[in-house]
Amino acid sequence: MIGILFLIVFLFLMTGIGIWGMKKTKTLGDFFLGGRSMGPWVSAVAYGTSYFSAVLFIGFAGTQGWQFGLNALWIAFGNAVIGALGAWLLLARRTRRMTQNLDAMTMPEFLQERYGAKHLKPVAASIIFFFLLPYSASVFKGLGHLFEAVFHIPYDMALLIMIAFTGVYLILGGYFAIAVTDFIQGLIMFFGAIGMIGVLASQGGGIFEIIAEVQKQYPVHVPPERQPSALTVLSLVFMTSFGTWGLPQMSQKFYAIKNERVISKAAIATTVFALVIGFSAYLTGIFSHFFFTLESVPKNDSGGVFYDRIVPALLTEHLPEALMALILLLILSASMSTLSSLVLVSSSAVAIDLYPSRTSAKTGKDISVAMMRFLSAVFVIISYLISRFQFGFIVTLMSLSWGAVSGAFAAPYLYGLYSKRVTKAGAYAGLLSGLGVEILLFFVLGPAKSPLAASCAIIVPFIVVPVVSAFTKTPDQAVIDRAFSGI
Repeated sequence: MIGILFLIVFLFLMTGIGIWGMKKTKTLGDFFLGGRSMGPWVSAVAYGTSYFSAVLFIGFAGTQGWQFGLNALWIAFGNAVIGALGAWLLLARRTRRMTQNLDAMTMPEFLQERYGAKHLKPVAASIIFFFLLPYSASVFKGLGHLFEAVFHIPYDMALLIMIAFTGVYLILGGYFAIAVTDFIQGLIMFFGAIGMIGVLASQGGGIFEIIAEVQKQYPVHVPPERQPSALTVLSLVFMTSFGTWGLPQMSQKFYAIKNERVISKAAIATTVFALVIGFSAYLTGIFSHFFFTLESVPKNDSGGVFYDRIVPALLTEHLPEALMALILLLILSASMSTLSSLVLVSSSAVAIDLYPSRTSAKTGKDISVAMMRFLSAVFVIISYLISRFQFGFIVTLMSLSWGAVSGAFAAPYLYGLYSKRVTKAGAYAGLLSGLGVEILLFFVLGPAKSPLAASCAIIVPFIVVPVVSAFTKTPDQAVIDRAFSGI
C-alpha cells in the first residue's frame, strides 16, 4: 500500500513540474536546451540520471553481478571515471563553446555545421530516429514488466500509466521540466541506492563479510570455464563508459549548461553520483552469490538462471516495505529520466534536423515549439506501440541501438571538437563505418557478444576518419575559424 502511495505522489509531482516548466518554455531553445541556463547541480544530476536506467538496476546488475562476480565492479568504476568524469572534463567546455559558435542545438546540426556538409544532418538524424526510438521502447517495456510484477497492475495498463505521465511532463515542459524532474529523481536514486546497500550489508553481517563469502561461492556458482574472459569484461567496460561519449542524449547536457564555470562542479558531482549509483547497482547483483544458492536463484522455464529476476527477487525478500517502495521509485526515476531524454532527442531529429521550415506557411509564426511538442507526443505513442506488440524486427534494433548510435557519432563528434584537419569525407566515413561495423559484427558474432561488436564499432571510425581525411579535400578554413573561435 505504501508503494502505491509513493507512486501517486511521485507521478503528480512530475506532472506539476511539467506544468511549471510550460510557463518557462517560449522558444525552441527553451524547449530543447532549457535556454542554455542549467546550473552545475541540475546539469550533473541530469547527466547521471540519463546515464543509468532500469536496464542497469534490473538487467545489468543481475546479469553481470552473477556472471562476472566482483569483476562487475570494473564496469561501475569505468562508468564513473570515463563515462562521467572524463566526459565532463574533455567534452563539456568545447561542446558548449563550439555549439554556440555554430548555433547548433543537436548532434546532427553540430556535425553539419562543423564539417560544412549539408547532407550530413539528415543522415545523422535518420540514424538517431531509427535506433533511439526502439531503445526508448525497451525502457518502456522494462518499466511495464516491473509494475506488473510489483504492483500487480496488468502490463498494458502499466504501459499506459507510464506513457501518460512521461508524456505530460515532457510535452508540456520540455528540457527544463526534464532537468528539474531529473534532479528530484536523482536525489531519490542517490539516497535509495545507499539505503539499499546499507540494509543488504547489515543483513549479511557487513559488506566485507559478504564480499569474502562471494569470493568463495562465485567459483561454485559459475565454474571457471563459464566465467567471462578479460576481453569480455574490458569490452563491456569500454562500451558502457567510453560509448556514452557518442550518444546524443548525453552530449545534449553539455549544450544546455549556463556557462563554463559550471563544468568543474558538475564534473565532480556527476562522478560522485555515478560512483554511488554504479557501485550500489552492481554490488546488489554481486551480493546474489551470498543470498542465493544454485538451487534458490531464480530460474527460467528451461532451468537456467533468470538474470532479470535476480535483483527483484533479492530486494523483495530482504528489504522492508518502505525501503522497497523507495527502491521502486529509484528504478522508476532512472528509467523515466532516460526515457524522457531519448524521446526529446528522437523527436528533435525530425522537428529540428529534418523538418525544412520552422514557420507556418499561413501565419508566418514560429511553430517549432508546437512541432516539438507534437512530435514528442507521437514518439511516446510509437514507443508504446512497440513495447505493446514487440515486433521482432524492432526487438533486434533494440539490441543494436547503443553500439550503432555511439559507433556512428563518437569519432566524428570527438574529432570535430579537437581536430582542424578532419575533412567532410572523413566525417561521413566515420559515421557510416561505425554503423556498418556494428550491424555486421552484431549478426556475425551474435547478440551474446554485442559488447565486443559495439566496442569495435566505436574504435574503427577513429582509425577510418584520419585515414580518409588524409586523402580528401582539406576543410574550408572559414568553417574551421568559426567553429574554433575562442577555443
